[in-house]
Amino acid sequence: MSSLHDDAVASLSRWKAPDAEQEALRLDYLAHLARHSDGVWRSCAPAHLTASMVVLDPTGRHTALVLHNRLNRWVQPGGHCEPDDVSLGSAALREAREETGLDELTRSREPVMLSRHGAPCGVESHLDVQFLGISPADQAPAVSEESRDVRWFPVADLPRDLASGVPQSVTAAVAALALSR
Repeated sequence: MSSLHDDAVASLSRWKAPDAEQEALRLDYLAHLARHSDGVWRSCAPAHLTASMVVLDPTGRHTALVLHNRLNRWVQPGGHCEPDDVSLGSAALREAREETGLDELTRSREPVMLSRHGAPCGVESHLDVQFLGISPADQAPAVSEESRDVRWFPVADLPRDLASGVPQSVTAAVAALALSR
């Protein structure tokens, strides 16, 4: 890939959406990238792509979530793409490692879900591309400067103060893990 923008187009072009709603988002993301050569960068308005990771333990029974500083809600780790990122997947992996302190993460090759949601950075929305991450069960998360707390939660007992869409993201990641076995 010659650029992160090219990688995003290629990744979204080959991704097989699981349903009509996700397919509509996939097409919207591709249209956004066609209109905006800077569509993967934080400076792009009214929206830009972001990358996140739903981190599960190898059993798929626990997920690592971060308590977001500005939202004061539990979210999956993720955020803005950086100039050194070579792919959306590598951006998601970098963000997850930075925000959780879980260094031994592996990630899915393809996204597991897309999520358009409000953005606390001043633009209208984030066009989030979400990947599955697997962490060894014995890794302990560590709080970073970007979050108030980081914890493992049972997938069947997620905290109440979740950001919108997190339960659906966790469900999609658990399904993707089950399919990969």
